[in-house]
Amino acid sequence: MNEPSPSTGQRVLLVEDDRVLARTVEISLRTSGYRVDVAYDATTAISLFAANGPDAVLLDLGLPDADGLEVLSAIRAVGNAPVVVVTARYGDTEAVSALDHGADDFVTKPFSTPELLARLRAVLRRAIVSTDEPAVLTDAFRLDLSAKSASASGQVVRLTPIEWKIVEVLVQSPSRLVTQRELLTKVWGPSWLDDSGYLRVHLGHIRRKLEPSPARPRYFITEPGIGYRFEP
Repeated sequence: MNEPSPSTGQRVLLVEDDRVLARTVEISLRTSGYRVDVAYDATTAISLFAANGPDAVLLDLGLPDADGLEVLSAIRAVGNAPVVVVTARYGDTEAVSALDHGADDFVTKPFSTPELLARLRAVLRRAIVSTDEPAVLTDAFRLDLSAKSASASGQVVRLTPIEWKIVEVLVQSPSRLVTQRELLTKVWGPSWLDDSGYLRVHLGHIRRKLEPSPARPRYFITEPGIGYRFEP
């Protein structure tokens, strides 16, 4: 999948109350070929999202008139545009909360512009990829989701039903950070939310079966204390 180029003209809603930072990011986005709407508060952000239907949102959590998570919830109530949360709040708790509210990724201030743009490209790629595709192809393995069959290096790989459920959740949201809570809920149910150890064990098995170098995973990536992502 090609990364967005200046000819694509994808629209990004930038929500940031720091006007100097907002202007800097806006210039970088426009230079990269995006159309940009800027909101300095929650009320304007929600209005612009409804009016313009952006392809992606860069959302600061520290807004003057509402918590950014309220904006995120309002966005998720009406649309599925990918959201990258930008926050000065340090710690895994805030990141997990944003992801559980529907964010696709997050960056912490201070951040580099190349990192922010890279994360934006990643969530846009995910939005473009159809989750209805029956097969997932990488340089290391092939997954047929409809037939529940896997192969690596020309050999059949047998995944257990639980391993398949984990793989399906991750590969159907490429490049998206999926929280431990979300994975546990989708694979085992809400009563298993405190059993993150199960995920570590099963991800270890999945890596040994599919990753060329399980000790240095290329495809099934761990974000310590937060969750996992599939990088195609």
